[in-house]
Amino acid sequence: MNKAVFLDRDGTIIKNIPYLNDYTKIEYLKGVFKAFDFLKKEGFLLVIVTNQSGIKRGLISLEQLKEINDQIIKDFKACEVDFAGIYFCPHLDEGCECRKPEPGMLLTASKDLDIDLSQSIMIGDSMRDIEAGERAGCKEAFLIEEEGFWESFEETFK
Repeated sequence: MNKAVFLDRDGTIIKNIPYLNDYTKIEYLKGVFKAFDFLKKEGFLLVIVTNQSGIKRGLISLEQLKEINDQIIKDFKACEVDFAGIYFCPHLDEGCECRKPEPGMLLTASKDLDIDLSQSIMIGDSMRDIEAGERAGCKEAFLIEEEGFWESFEETFK
């Protein structure tokens, strides 16, 4: 089985722009490319799990979401970092099983990608993210609380 790092997208990989619907406005957090290269070398699959209620609200289309995710994939691929998967929840807070803090996206990814959740990590910028990781059975969860999180991640991780 594989081990993975589950990553929230907005506020974790890229700056949090509410209801981002234009891939040209993507801004990466400092140090994220180096940190993800480190995680790849440590043998982790990288999996994005992101709530995207802007779809249900009509603020972002599925095509716009695809363009944003494709751009992220392209930018990381240029640094030889690949994502094993991107999972998203388009729902509002309507009790679905995939919207974080529910663990549905992580559980689906674990089945799809043969991931051992007990050897995996969740990283996010809100308690919803951390709770989803805990509910899924991840061994550890990191909450991004400050700007320089990724720049010192290797030291935190060791």
